[in-house]
Amino acid sequence: MERGKVIVEKVGGKSTVTKCFSKYPLKFIIPRKVGSSETDAVWIYTITYGGGIVSVYKAVGSKSSEQVLEARIGSNAFLAVIPDPVTCFSTAKYSQRQVFKVVSDSSLLLVDWITSGRHERGEKWDFDLYKSTNHIFHNGDEPLFLDTILLEQGTHAGIAERMQDYQVIAMVILLGPKLKLIQNQIQEDVKKIMSQSLHMPTIGSRQYSNKHNDHCLTKPCFVASCSIFGPKVSPTDTYSISLVACEFQVPVFEHIQLVFEQIRPILFFVQLM
Repeated sequence: MERGKVIVEKVGGKSTVTKCFSKYPLKFIIPRKVGSSETDAVWIYTITYGGGIVSVYKAVGSKSSEQVLEARIGSNAFLAVIPDPVTCFSTAKYSQRQVFKVVSDSSLLLVDWITSGRHERGEKWDFDLYKSTNHIFHNGDEPLFLDTILLEQGTHAGIAERMQDYQVIAMVILLGPKLKLIQNQIQEDVKKIMSQSLHMPTIGSRQYSNKHNDHCLTKPCFVASCSIFGPKVSPTDTYSISLVACEFQVPVFEHIQLVFEQIRPILFFVQLM
């Protein structure tokens, strides 16, 4: 059942909401002013009555919380999906499916991330199920990106054991010509971060001789990777994905903030906390 729909079109040369409706428990908030008069962007806040769109309460029996998002991005259009991280309560069950349909000159920024739970209550990867599916289709039904993240408690090993000390995982997708320069910058940033994180001392150094064994057994607290996906027909048809895992939420937030800073001129982002 369709709970809500928003259509944004060009009207008089400006991006304008031409249709918006929602049904309980979904609600859209669309502020009228998001920046200077030169800013051509529509901001849409998606919320639910009660716990919000990113807090997933405890499951009742076999029931599971579900969310579905479908978006069509037209020619020369840009969509940014930037939610807060999903936080599942203990024993919660949650699944989401997000489908994006694009054309050759569409642009998409997608952030999809999850924390291990409510740390202040001692909950770390205590939920029963988390499933996030992201599909991108080109020109209707041509698969461009198909991805599913599944975290489920097992009989032999729980999620916490498999995740070890990592408390946050995130995926950032950058697609299309409007994000071409940002893609290149993010790839360089990831290379720099991981080069510093995985730097090995030289064999001849005193530090290496004293701490070699400990260093080999120590894993980095922050792990990031960046790669290109999809067909590359022309110089503008490049798509990149950045994957991040960390023992703390702040470094992941800072990594995502790097992306925000790059697209500030497009969406007029305010400084994040």
